[in-house]
Order: sequence, then C-alpha cells, then structure tokens
Amino acid sequence: MAKLTAGTRLLRSLMKAGKAQQRAADKMVKSVLKASAKAVKTAEAASKAAAKSAAKTGARPAVKRSAAAAPLPLRAEPVAPGKWLAAHHAVPAQAGLPPRRMSYWLYLPHSAPPDAPLPLLVMLHGCHQTATQFAQGTRMNWLAERKGYAVLYPQQLLSSHSQRCWKWYDKAIQEGGGDTALLAGMVARVMAQHPIDRRRVYVCGISAGAGMANILALNHPELFAAVGLHSGPVFGGGHSRIGALGVMQHGAGPRGELAIRELLARRPGFPSMPTILIQGEGDKVVRPVNQQQLMQQSLLLHGLPAHTPAKTALKAGRGSRHNAHRIQDFYVDRKLLLRVASVDALDHAWSGGDASFAFNAAAGPDASKMMLDFFGRHRRG
Repeated sequence: MAKLTAGTRLLRSLMKAGKAQQRAADKMVKSVLKASAKAVKTAEAASKAAAKSAAKTGARPAVKRSAAAAPLPLRAEPVAPGKWLAAHHAVPAQAGLPPRRMSYWLYLPHSAPPDAPLPLLVMLHGCHQTATQFAQGTRMNWLAERKGYAVLYPQQLLSSHSQRCWKWYDKAIQEGGGDTALLAGMVARVMAQHPIDRRRVYVCGISAGAGMANILALNHPELFAAVGLHSGPVFGGGHSRIGALGVMQHGAGPRGELAIRELLARRPGFPSMPTILIQGEGDKVVRPVNQQQLMQQSLLLHGLPAHTPAKTALKAGRGSRHNAHRIQDFYVDRKLLLRVASVDALDHAWSGGDASFAFNAAAGPDASKMMLDFFGRHRRG
C-alpha cells in the first residue's frame, strides 16, 4: 500500500510538472505570435500609408508588385534594368524523401559586359514573404545593377511551410540535409548555366532566411566567400517549432557553443567564413540576444577568444539620433572577419528598405548597401 501511495505521488508530481511546462510553452507561443502579428500589422499599415501618400501626390510606385498567389510566369516583371528570370530547380525522390521542385528568380545586371564573370549573391526571404517581395523591399536589384552583381532569390514552398518559413531549426537541415542540399544544388545549377565568378559567391537573408543562409554557409564553406545575417536566429538550436520560438526569444544558451564545436568536429580544417550581422535593437520577434550569440559563434568558429576586442564606431541616424547604429569590427591579420551592426529602435524589418513592403523599414542604415560593401572585401581563395 505504501508503494502504491509513493507511486501515486510520483505520478501526480510528473503530471503537475507536465502541465506547468505546457503552460509555459503556451505562454511563449502566444508571446511570439503576438509580436509576429504586430510586426505583420505594422508592415501592412506602412504599406497602406505609403500607397495612400502616393495616391495623394500623384506619384507612381518605383516598381510593379506581383501577386503572391498568381501562377509563376516564364518571365517575371523586372524591378531594375537588367534581366529578371523565373525558373525552377527540381530534385528527384531520394533517401525516402519525395521529389521537390523549388521556384527561384535570378537578376542579371544590364550593365555587365557579355560573358563577364559576375559575383553572385543568394538572397533568402523571411516568413510571410515571397522572393519577389524580398527583392523589391530590399531594392537589392537596383544596387546589384550598379555594382555588377547577379542575384538569386529562391522561394520556399508553401507545401513545406504554410508561411514560407525556412526550417532553420530542423536538425537534419542544420547538418546539411533537406533544404540545405536543395539550395546548394540550385546555386550550383545557376553557376553552371551563367557566367559566375566562383570566388565571389555570397549568401544572406532576413529572419528565417538568415537562419537558412547561415546553415548554407556553414555546410558549404567551399561555395560561399561570406555570409550576411539580418535579424537572424542563432545557429544550432530549436529542433522543433516550439524550440525555434524559444531560440527566437532567448537564444540557444549553451547549445550555441556546442553546435559550433560539433560542426568543427564534422569539418576539421574549416576555412574562414567572413560574416556581417545586422540587428534591430527593438526587435521583439528575433531578439538581439541572438545577434550576441551569433557573434560568439563566429569568434569560436575562427578560434578567437570570446572577449576578442573589436574596433567600434557609432553612426548617427538619418537626421536625428533615432535609428543610429553601432558597428563592431573584428579583424584577423588586417582582414575584416566579422562586422556586427546594431540599429537603435529598429524592429523586425530590413533596415533602409522600401517601407511599402512588409518587413522593411525606411529608417536606419541601408542594409543592402552594407551587405554588398562587406561582401566586396572577400573572395574565396
């Protein structure tokens, strides 16, 4: 009888703990969803305000917006003078996985000499975005036209995630499977079909796209010369949708360091991976703790002490102190290895983008220019 009583007490204790964990998880989910919904609502309000302002002044939008639900055309509407090509990358069924077919858009600058090798930038959108919206909101194609870059925009499948999120939290993807292998194959295909300078291939993204960009770079350092992460989650954590929400709010804790050590064990002799991190200090969807942990991961990846000194600069905001930003630069043998930019008051949005598109903020430094300026310093040897 006494044993039964003890067992009953243990069972009740476990049930009580389980309920407490469930309440905590529910609370966390509601908190993140509320912040995400607020970000979407704010972005939509900004879009409507911009459209209303344009209507009043008789101004015409700089680009045409494409309908996200419309069938994919053979050639999408260009947003800059160059070629704007739409295509698909397909992979057959393998290792128990079904066949997949992912859409992508490719921008080729008009100003580039024929057959001249072009640097290639891979741009990965965030949740609730399409590839074309990401291109237009960041205005990256206009900058790429001036700088002579080809730009590749893969688009996540709705069948893979209902909000088009890249599954950066999936352990198999973190280790190089799934979307990681699919995207690497897509990049290789574009490089084979177009004149691309293989020493100058870069990848960047925002939010879930930043998480995916980081995974691509860490699994394929022979392919990418540098990586850019805007409002991105720390690498190696999550492993479930609930776990991903925890990482977005609190970082990965000790798991962040362990993930890099596991990566180095899998890939001894890992080459350098120059990285630029841009983060809004007002971001409540992917909180700034992630940028701090990404910075520590980059230092660890390159064998640098956690307290390695940085060269710090403070930049004023546009016309006021609002959206001022701090830049920390880490050098190794005079080579800029890591740049960390923190933007005052910026929420979950691409800094200096076109605010008429969701998840873009007109205020703050021009993140697109910052990315290309950083990438221009690096080539894969």
